Amino acid sequence: MKGKYILFLICSLFLCEVSAQTLEQARTLFTKGEYEQAKPVFKKYAKSQPSNGNYNYWYGVCCLKTGEAEEAVKPLEIAVKKRITGGQLYLGQAYNETYRFEDAVNCFEEYIADLSKRKKSTEEAEKLLEKSKSDLRMLKGVEDVCIIDSFVVDKATFLNAYKISEESGKLFTFNEFFKTEGDHPGTVYETEIGNLKAAAVNTSKQYALKEQLTKSGVLDPDYLIYKAGGIDKFTFDKDNNPIGVDESIKAYREDKTMAHLFKQKAGYEPSKVGSPTKNPFAKETFNLTEQGKLLKENPAQAKEMAAAAGITI
Repeated sequence: MKGKYILFLICSLFLCEVSAQTLEQARTLFTKGEYEQAKPVFKKYAKSQPSNGNYNYWYGVCCLKTGEAEEAVKPLEIAVKKRITGGQLYLGQAYNETYRFEDAVNCFEEYIADLSKRKKSTEEAEKLLEKSKSDLRMLKGVEDVCIIDSFVVDKATFLNAYKISEESGKLFTFNEFFKTEGDHPGTVYETEIGNLKAAAVNTSKQYALKEQLTKSGVLDPDYLIYKAGGIDKFTFDKDNNPIGVDESIKAYREDKTMAHLFKQKAGYEPSKVGSPTKNPFAKETFNLTEQGKLLKENPAQAKEMAAAAGITI
């Protein structure tokens, strides 16, 4: 029996050491950084006197230091309202850990201004402020993803089912991107810059094609490209120079309804047969008189030439 009393006494002493029983003990543990042991006492006092700034400050810091940032916010807000020294420092950290980055930034800025007035060091607060600003910038680049459907696809063709917008870039299998064979499980991500490069290549091709068409006697290269179905209907070499242009436009050159698109031999005057030598709808050669004449004499051709100039009639 005596042994049981001794054991009980030892356990009681051990529990007293582990967890604070009084406010004074809790404050001592708080000063030592033993927040988990001090927290229950401060919680009790903060609950009994919810408007007390100090109790809420101590309890809020204990919550923050023991991984309960969400729980720490309210008592620390009370502490700041009561102008408890250091309250803003910990409230800013609690805001940051609960993803309230704008609130954290505002809190740290006010805290730094207060420290500056009192001629205190702002180094720690400025570091925390920069971290919150950085976190805020990163958060603005995050989007909420809503899963609306799911389905099973073959691993080899997974990327074909993975749709992303053009401005987000592109995904390729290793073999597809590097044009190789073999077992390469890697995935290649190409940023939007890749799309810009492709656009630059197309622009280069277009200028080269227009120049070659002009040399071949085409009066309105833009319209002829449009009529042919776009730049992809022409052939280019590895250096993006057009090849076989004359062959590609042979059918249009021989089409009498397309005569107005080409330089003619002496004696032929397109205007006399009702076909303008230039597109009257184009910005550079805009001519209302020719538009009206063409609409009257050849409505179908007028619509085509207007469409080539980006106008719908």
